[in-house]
Amino acid sequence: MSFSQKTRSDIINHLKNDQLDVLAIGGGITGAGVALQAAAAHLKTGLIEMQDFAEGTSSRSTKLVHGGIRYLKTFDVEVVADTVQERAVVQGIAPHIPRPKQMILPIYDEPEATFSMFSVKIAMDLYDKLANVTGEFANKVISKEEVLQLEPDLDPHNLLGAGIYLDFENNDARLVIENIKQAAADGGLMASHVQALQINHNEKGQVNGVHVRDLLTQEEFDIRAKIVINTAGPWSDQVRKLDTKYHGSQQIRPTKGVHLVVDDSKLKVPTATYFDTGKQDGRMVFVIPRFNKTYFGTTDTDYQGDFQHPEVTQADVDYLLEIINRRYPHVHLTIDDIEASWAGLRPLLSANGGSDYNGGTKKSISETSFNQLIKAVNQYQSGKIGRSAVEKVLNNLQAAQSEKTPSASSVSRGSSLTVDDDGLLNLAGGKITDYRKMAAGALQKIKSILAADFAMQVQLPDSKKLQVAGGHFDPTQVDENIKKYTQIGVDKGLSEAEANKIANLFGSNAPQIFALADYTTAAPGLSLGETLALHYSLDNEMPLTAVDYLLRRTNHILFEADTIDQIKQPVIDEMARYFQWDNQRKQQETENLDKAIQQSQLADLKGQDD
Repeated sequence: MSFSQKTRSDIINHLKNDQLDVLAIGGGITGAGVALQAAAAHLKTGLIEMQDFAEGTSSRSTKLVHGGIRYLKTFDVEVVADTVQERAVVQGIAPHIPRPKQMILPIYDEPEATFSMFSVKIAMDLYDKLANVTGEFANKVISKEEVLQLEPDLDPHNLLGAGIYLDFENNDARLVIENIKQAAADGGLMASHVQALQINHNEKGQVNGVHVRDLLTQEEFDIRAKIVINTAGPWSDQVRKLDTKYHGSQQIRPTKGVHLVVDDSKLKVPTATYFDTGKQDGRMVFVIPRFNKTYFGTTDTDYQGDFQHPEVTQADVDYLLEIINRRYPHVHLTIDDIEASWAGLRPLLSANGGSDYNGGTKKSISETSFNQLIKAVNQYQSGKIGRSAVEKVLNNLQAAQSEKTPSASSVSRGSSLTVDDDGLLNLAGGKITDYRKMAAGALQKIKSILAADFAMQVQLPDSKKLQVAGGHFDPTQVDENIKKYTQIGVDKGLSEAEANKIANLFGSNAPQIFALADYTTAAPGLSLGETLALHYSLDNEMPLTAVDYLLRRTNHILFEADTIDQIKQPVIDEMARYFQWDNQRKQQETENLDKAIQQSQLADLKGQDD
């Protein structure tokens, strides 16, 4: 089934005229997960997003599916257990997207360090047992000398050694679009650039739909739905304010995270690295290789600005460069080395204090409690006691808060599912790793409401086995399948590198892309592989602008900045031919794309620096 601008008018007509069972407001990972499961349950499902799919938070993360080892520094075993188990589920339903990667955690002898060499081994052993990690990805501790052999540019001063453990890289925007595509294939009505204006109610004062505006045509209309669920991430409170019957308090406390990209000739790391900032601010920073680039982040600051356009500031750049240049004292990175960047908002729940992925509520542990912990861990490792016994010890730890109020880095990453008095559902908070589980909880609530209020009986699918578009292959045979798809592309005349890139990006849909080679020639300025990928995306992934395609469907702007200038006009030209844009629209697309590239490359800040 096609899912493109050409089918969008039909989707809009159905949204106008059909009564839906479920309508999600927000097309990030949370809404996409809800839509996928609802459509698979044969519910009449709709989703609206005022921007492009994943344009907000869900394309602006650290691009990892975390196992959550950070939570073990506050001994939150339950959180880690849930996270690592859910990480395995996500890898199973989207096997072409999360990929296993070893993470190096250098340990420095510094005040307020997150881990010591002793505690990191305890944390990693617990982590591996909870995640059932064995074999080549099992954790290990290495010496200072071994760390410096792996990463010779790391600062050796006060370096004690490192822990190495398993985590997963992720393509956040692709994960969203593959959920969206699967929901559409299963009958969901998914529309980007449609803005919710007002929550509608029936004569009893209960929510029964949304008044919206199609931002492409400026037409306003009503969407009727038995259940409306707010999945707007950082915008959750704004959506609630569209409901005149809601008078509650603010639920979301957004914080901003920033990441910067440099060429790996400027900063090269063998694998993802994760360390304390060294600034005693409770934060940690990732340094992650991707393709021939290295990116690093993140900042974590409270945010009150424009939610649609969070920007990287000079203070953000200075903060990260100071940390990187201290940890890698020979690299001497400057703002001119930054090839790309992104800033995103985290939809943290304001009511909960706790551990965030950049740090946590600082705690000190009594000697007695610490000895009890060590004894329990040793017994657990030797098989004398089970996990529940360890959890009991951990839950009874005597801890003293060193902060009276949580900092921006220590607000809970937990999620919340609530139902307002007039029936509006709100699914808020959480993190990418939890999206499937959050959606499953929402669907259980939706099922009960449909049964109680509408006499509808719904059979929910097993969402742990509900594979997304592109993920329809054996998740235990990822490398073998990617190799098989790559060979299909090579047989169609693509280079191995280009075929492999498409296979990794599109998974089980890659053969469909390669089949286009039978009747498609390379567009002017594009290779055959670039042309095939663009045509497939235009037909099946609803990119409506060049920025949609080059930033969120392919990540080209972020990780291939050195070739963006040569590819941008050929992409616009081919999209113009496909969409039949006139010269005025082409000019507008060119200006918008140039603006997005300049913002990513920090042109304004670099200009100020001159």
